[in-house]
Amino acid sequence: MKNAHDYAQPGEYTLGDLMTVAAAREVRDNEVVFAGTGMPMISIMLAQKTHAPNLKLIFEAGTLDGRPRELPTSVGDPRCEVGASVASGLYEAFSIAQRGYVDLGFLGGAEVDEYGNVNTTSIGDYLNPLLRLTGSGGNPDINSFSKRTVYIMVHEKRRFPKNVSYITSPGWRVKKWPSGEWVHRRELYGASFRGGPSAVISTAGIFRFDEETGRMYLDTYHPGKTPEEICEMCEFDLDISRVNGETPPPTYEEIRLIHEVLDPEEIFLPKPKKSSS
Repeated sequence: MKNAHDYAQPGEYTLGDLMTVAAAREVRDNEVVFAGTGMPMISIMLAQKTHAPNLKLIFEAGTLDGRPRELPTSVGDPRCEVGASVASGLYEAFSIAQRGYVDLGFLGGAEVDEYGNVNTTSIGDYLNPLLRLTGSGGNPDINSFSKRTVYIMVHEKRRFPKNVSYITSPGWRVKKWPSGEWVHRRELYGASFRGGPSAVISTAGIFRFDEETGRMYLDTYHPGKTPEEICEMCEFDLDISRVNGETPPPTYEEIRLIHEVLDPEEIFLPKPKKSSS
């Protein structure tokens, strides 16, 4: 059991460290986890080296159960294949997901609304957008096929609107075609329902979703933020009645693993700046 002396103090870790560790803590041992490029890779590899040594990692480009010795620069990096059970391609990776084997998927998004609908497609009207985004990629597939989905996002008020401009990946309450009626995800998916968005880890806090209503609520707030401040950073009425306090900081061992073992070259996460005092 960890005690207070195991946890790093403010200034000894970065916001990126905090989010990476928070994402790693979402992973359970023996799960099949689907990862994209960047912070999710570090989070899952960190979980492998701490509390979830038996997790099975799928890199989006097609490597199954890889155990890379070094941090890959992308999901297509040959280092993903080290120790892998299968080194194939996109078809194989998404076939595994489609067959229902994926427990947890890590994704990103440009916008997320109060029911977990995520947009990575466009801002504004789809046919005449203010901004065309990167597109769906594997986002809707991983979100739909996984039993749980965790989103990692930058937190700005415009990124947490009442309704996203375009639903790339459906959340817990979506429109039923062709009536346009808003229904629970479980009703829309029917026999294909496996789960849905589990958490959003933003640069402000960690958010979860009510099992019955599907609405987002604030679980923990990052050091330096307050629930009231985070509420003002959303365009919808965020539920802050269930807050569990501050997001637990990384431990010294987790920081060591991130910066000395997993990402010593600072490919994705810069090291904390040492105090001059």
